[in-house]
Amino acid sequence: MQTAEIHRRWLDFFAKREHTVVPSASLVSDDPTLLFTVAGMVPFVPYLTGLVPAPFPRATSVQKCIRTLDIDEVGKTPRHGTFFQMCGNFSFGDYFKEQAITFAWDLLTTPETDGGLGFDPKDLWVTVYEDDEEAREIWRRVAGLPEERIQGLGMDTNYWSTGQPGPAGPCSEIFFDRGPAYGIDGGPATDDDRYVEIWNLVFMQYLRGEGTGKGDFEILGDLPKKNIDTGMGLERVAFLKQGVENMYEIDQVRPVLDRAAELAEKTYGAVHEDDVRLRVIADHVRSALMLMSDGVTPSNEGRGYILRRLLRRTVRAMKLLGVDHATFPELFTVSRDAMKAAYPEVASDFARISQLAYAEEETFLRTLVAGTGILDTAVANTQRAGKKELAGDTAFLLHDTYGFPIDLTLEMAEEAGLSVDRRAFDTLMTDQRTRAKADAKAKKTALADLSVYSAFRALGETVFTGYTELQTESSILGLIVDGAAVPTATEGQIAEVILAATALYAESGGQDADAGTIVGPGYELEVLDVQKPVKGLISHKVLVRNGEVGVGSPATSLVDGDYRRGARQAHSGTHIIHAALRQVLGPNAHQSGSYNKAGYLRLDFSWNQALSAETRTEIEEISNNAIRKNLEVSTRELPLAEAKALGAMALFGEKYGETVRVVDIGGPWSRELCAGTHVTSSAEIGMINLVSESSVGSTNRRVESLVGLEAFRDLAVERTIVSQLSGSLKTPREQLPEKIADLLASLKTAEKRIAAFEARAVLDKVPSLLDGAARHGAVTLVASDAGTLNSADDLRLLATTVRERLGSDPSVVALAARVGEKPVVIVATNQGARDAGVNAGTLAKTASGVLGGGGGGKADLAQGGGADIDAIPAALSAVTSAIGG
Repeated sequence: MQTAEIHRRWLDFFAKREHTVVPSASLVSDDPTLLFTVAGMVPFVPYLTGLVPAPFPRATSVQKCIRTLDIDEVGKTPRHGTFFQMCGNFSFGDYFKEQAITFAWDLLTTPETDGGLGFDPKDLWVTVYEDDEEAREIWRRVAGLPEERIQGLGMDTNYWSTGQPGPAGPCSEIFFDRGPAYGIDGGPATDDDRYVEIWNLVFMQYLRGEGTGKGDFEILGDLPKKNIDTGMGLERVAFLKQGVENMYEIDQVRPVLDRAAELAEKTYGAVHEDDVRLRVIADHVRSALMLMSDGVTPSNEGRGYILRRLLRRTVRAMKLLGVDHATFPELFTVSRDAMKAAYPEVASDFARISQLAYAEEETFLRTLVAGTGILDTAVANTQRAGKKELAGDTAFLLHDTYGFPIDLTLEMAEEAGLSVDRRAFDTLMTDQRTRAKADAKAKKTALADLSVYSAFRALGETVFTGYTELQTESSILGLIVDGAAVPTATEGQIAEVILAATALYAESGGQDADAGTIVGPGYELEVLDVQKPVKGLISHKVLVRNGEVGVGSPATSLVDGDYRRGARQAHSGTHIIHAALRQVLGPNAHQSGSYNKAGYLRLDFSWNQALSAETRTEIEEISNNAIRKNLEVSTRELPLAEAKALGAMALFGEKYGETVRVVDIGGPWSRELCAGTHVTSSAEIGMINLVSESSVGSTNRRVESLVGLEAFRDLAVERTIVSQLSGSLKTPREQLPEKIADLLASLKTAEKRIAAFEARAVLDKVPSLLDGAARHGAVTLVASDAGTLNSADDLRLLATTVRERLGSDPSVVALAARVGEKPVVIVATNQGARDAGVNAGTLAKTASGVLGGGGGGKADLAQGGGADIDAIPAALSAVTSAIGG
């Protein structure tokens, strides 16, 4: 049974049982504490916890998920995958244990010919929470399972909670027995790979209190509504139904594995280490494909870093299989073909996805070349020192700074007859992870406890009137101070205000929050920020300027008109620049992020090379022509499918409901899904002035622009500067570039002549320095004060020139000078002196110590310095004494 067919049967089964079919949410999670959607229940958490009223009593989905905590286990076990699909059915206060168990058993054991999954009941085991006699009895009655195949386990495995006060409840898990060939007898309690967990039923019925760990918390009582949250692993069921050994061999993954094996000229199943690498490649290519289809782009932080890590681990695995050239054009094409039946967007958006992937592979292949050079040097230095172990900090530097994988470091060191100090490397990696976890924990705890908003959200959605109004009368539904709901807020306090309706725009879709005020009887509030902490609720962060405000008070939200006008200009300007980019560069130049506020916008887009000055000018001209044409800007609300059919662009990272707002500028010329505020005609934007274009990663560029009055002011400043230059140089402005280029060329010529004169003046000191040469045993020493020089380079030139003039007899030159009010010393030795045991680095360190500083270098040439200019004679005497010794 194909994976897509299991997917279809799941949704059909629950749709026929009055479940609302909910499309998979994006892999980019709405939850601010999560980078990705890590479980099928994540999109439903607000409904399960009661934070947001559920729009349906029961639901079902097949949710795309990403987990990276076990990334090092990928390829080694039959069940660890980075990307996976979780089939779920959910009840929000509707049905509970008996119906959930019945649904699960019916779908699993109904014959395939009748629309079920066709598992033989004799192969299925279940576990329940050890104290949940109700679940045990239901399983006996509904499934007819014998007592020995219903195992009771503890809270660490069969009890669910969020890890903090809130909903909790027992679980029941369903396992498939793969048979004696895969492990020992004894059921899931043995924790053996023979028993594969395929379905988890969570009975969310209790309210838990404070506590840490899996079970050290108090159950405070029953939830007002009992909920059901279940999850069936699609990949796990697929590999069992397809009769293969693991999830890497199912129809959606195996084609990539096979193509990787062909490219590497390997046979899957022949060598365990090769098999693990092939499975890593198959998993990571599919995971990266799905992440990029949801708008994630490679970068050095957050989600982008995880994606980059997956891509680089893939390149690394191919290299360890002996493939040094680019393989993504082959592997990603195969993965696209394997996944497009379930997710058509990976095919329709493949041009953009492939551009990102291929550029990332090319960049990392170059990184590997650079890392190899650094590693070769480190290996040579280690061997020269007579050591057999490469330092752990060197391996960590290669990994952390240059992105050079430890596996390659180990392999290449071994080829050179060296081992690697893994203990030191692992310690440094652990320290780094500890710092990262502490930082992540700090960021997580800094977020507000969203439960404080549940009572306000239960009153309904905040009505946003700002598309048509700049002033709205409403009332205060709630006040929050320091994370807790309060009845009043007084002058000088910072508070959050929840209104029934507001004209103030909350930050979203790249548009910054509105500026404005909230006023009412006896109080005035300055709006500092406007956000959407939970879906459907708008919260205003305010400073109480005057008076006292209380819950229930009348309130009027007032938008700063000038600010809103500038914000509308900037947001509409963003759409226009995006359309101009695509007109000039083509459809692959897709927006990947934006930010706009009054007078300013920035737009990130998929592209892997800098824009020429001519291209920037063309984009700017197209944008301003669109403004000059006074194109109509219209908005309308449509069903999502209809909007997409009209060609409206959905921007990555944005979440859309079933009904969306479509913004047209000039009809289809610019048609995007957008909830922001906009002008009514393009001429209202005034002017667009592209001020910069830069890189924000190997596959993304950023343009920044000033808009409207800010654009004019910037151009006015440039006009003034040009006028001043034209007057100072007595040159018409159109001839300024040529005039300035001539001046720069003349300046460069003059600088070269001055440098030549200065070098000649420095070298004029050589004869007098040679006159001061003296014998100290077998060594000729010049130890002199060279006076005041412009730079340490001048002193180095002087020292090396004197060394050359002394010939091949053992000679040492130690010169000191005053450079920028600081003493500098240079020591140079020839081969004869070094053969006699004289080391320039040691002498420079000796002199620097007297000068009150530090120094060192190579045996033939070294430099030092300090802070005490008056100590120069003593420093030179110290060098003379050292030579004499």
